Amino acid sequence: MPEMKIALIGGTGLGQALTTAADESGTPIQRHTLDTPFGPPSDAILETTWAGVPVLILSRHGSGHLLNPSQVPFRANLFALKQLGVTHILASGAVGSLREEFKPRDLVIPNQVIDRTFRRAGTFFDKAAVHVEFAEPFCPVLRQILLEAAEERQKDEGRRQKQEAGTGETQDSGLSTQHSVHDRGCYVCMEGPAFSTRAESLMHRIWGGDLIGMTAMPEAKLAKEAEISYALVALVTDYDCWRNNKPLTPHTGLTASAASTLAAVPAKKPDAHELLNEILGNVHAATANAVVLMKRAVELMATRSEALLAAPAQRALELAIWSDKSRIDPEEVQRLAPLWMKYLGKDAQ
Repeated sequence: MPEMKIALIGGTGLGQALTTAADESGTPIQRHTLDTPFGPPSDAILETTWAGVPVLILSRHGSGHLLNPSQVPFRANLFALKQLGVTHILASGAVGSLREEFKPRDLVIPNQVIDRTFRRAGTFFDKAAVHVEFAEPFCPVLRQILLEAAEERQKDEGRRQKQEAGTGETQDSGLSTQHSVHDRGCYVCMEGPAFSTRAESLMHRIWGGDLIGMTAMPEAKLAKEAEISYALVALVTDYDCWRNNKPLTPHTGLTASAASTLAAVPAKKPDAHELLNEILGNVHAATANAVVLMKRAVELMATRSEALLAAPAQRALELAIWSDKSRIDPEEVQRLAPLWMKYLGKDAQ
């Protein structure tokens, strides 16, 4: 059985936060700069140790956040992680909300995805017919661990608050209980980099979408092709434009009469600078929560290696290679050796 190695892929805001967390962990950090058949990854990959488990950190958008979603080298990123022996990925990404109940600063552990990207290569296998099963795009074992981690942190926070109420002392212990961690959500992945039109946003709601983002695909699909278990923490930064200029934070504490009067007032277009500042504040708050959640999830993963290494994605290619294996170009077999050699080695000789 292979050694479990965990990769953390940081999206908007979280890439630098994870790098900082690694620097502050007090454990040695190894910097991997490598190439792949698909070019270099977004950035150097940092390797450290959390809870006794090797953890690799990759900033999806590169140093300085210079890569827009369509420019992210997804194939190179996933191939590089596979080369380094990664078995499981906890990824993050900023999203807009398509539902009133998914509020800014909330975290969501999506269970489904709708792929609307069209400019990105969606497979490693350009010279063979490889069809991975993708009905459940996110690893159910990893999702459960993330949800357990969220529940534990919130219970810890509740106990801390009770203790502080008795002592009068305050101390920040991590994951905020003021914002929810949702146990499901359908992530619509659009091409970008422009945001949706209002018509598109309303269409995504009709389709059953709960979140709108730009980076989960083809990342999740490539992870499955690489036989790497993958789960996503989505950071809600704002409501998508379906909400028609309503304030990001709903008014609370109003009487029914006052709320009715307020609702009758025509919506005023918010100041763009104020809106951007509010969104950036939401990114910062959600990022802090996500770092705490992912670190706790790694601690739980360290105690569940047997179950994690038996997760469905770990043998995703076993029945997925439909080509006659003996007729696949030997050069292609070697080029993609880290992905499929265990299934093609005998036929490739």
